[in-house]
Amino acid sequence: MSSAVQTAVVGVTGYAGAELARLLLNHPRLKGAPPVFAGRVDSKDEARGGIPLAEIHPQLAGSHTAGLKLESFSWELLASRGVQVLFLATPHEQSRQWVPEALDRGMRVIDLSGAWRLADGANRAIYNFDDEGTELADAIQSQAVYGLPELHREQIADARLVANPGCYATSIILALKPLIATGLVDLDHGIVADSKSGVSGAGKAPTAKTHFMYAADNLSAYGAFTHRHTGELLEQIALDKSQIVFTPHLLPIPRGILSTIYVRFNTEQTTENIAKIYRDFYAASPMVRLYNRTLPQIQFSVHTSYADIGFQLAPDSRRAVIVSCLDNLLKGASSQAVQNLNVMQGWGEAEGLQ
Repeated sequence: MSSAVQTAVVGVTGYAGAELARLLLNHPRLKGAPPVFAGRVDSKDEARGGIPLAEIHPQLAGSHTAGLKLESFSWELLASRGVQVLFLATPHEQSRQWVPEALDRGMRVIDLSGAWRLADGANRAIYNFDDEGTELADAIQSQAVYGLPELHREQIADARLVANPGCYATSIILALKPLIATGLVDLDHGIVADSKSGVSGAGKAPTAKTHFMYAADNLSAYGAFTHRHTGELLEQIALDKSQIVFTPHLLPIPRGILSTIYVRFNTEQTTENIAKIYRDFYAASPMVRLYNRTLPQIQFSVHTSYADIGFQLAPDSRRAVIVSCLDNLLKGASSQAVQNLNVMQGWGEAEGLQ
């Protein structure tokens, strides 16, 4: 079992970066080994050694953050601090540039962007990466492990590059994978995944569709048939595009995701049988909570690191509604990244998350 490891976070200024910093600073295995925080620092702040973390995120202020600063990013800085695991909470394009260098320097990388999530070039095309198809990009992609521990914990344990899943994708994959793996779902009938997320899922930079006057007192659909997380669903659940319709919506709340998923079974099922399938599949997955008598709600999962899953079987015993909830900044991003760190280091999967 591994001892404390030196981590670094690039992208701490964003919403997910703030949660990642909080989790790492309070992780029981990382006491005395706070992360290195690196990023863009202007000349004025560089002259004072960086920007104090408590100025960027006042909610993190305390004795455990005293002296911690966002320092100007350089590979020399990371090397001098002995960084072993690098978290990238950066835009996709930035991660495409930096991951090869980090791996070449012997660091293990947990990338929260979509840069390396997709194995199929046809699915990656939506990102329009400049280096697509190059020998280096293909070599890096071949090393990437999709960072959903509930599905890939054995591969994650030895991975050099873990591609943290998308938030919508996490909520839908966890809800569907156990049922589809059994062959019970009528894929020809098709699956509908109706997902709703709080505005923090769009990131910290304001846009015309995320500012208060647009999002408040509103509910809007977007990205129908074109959302970037669709490729993750197809690859991780082994579906083709004709077998699922995924539509995301913007909720007028700060954070949280609720996915309502509609499936039809090949044969009549019982509530007990479906519940057992979920229990068996997630028996070794401490960050998945299964609901028996009620359906999950955002208010129960928000500010936690859990994915909550429940279902209701139709009276005809051939259809079901599955509800999956999680916090898009935690199980949909930062706590999932820390969960992956735990697996990579051989620590308890839920350490620092419950």
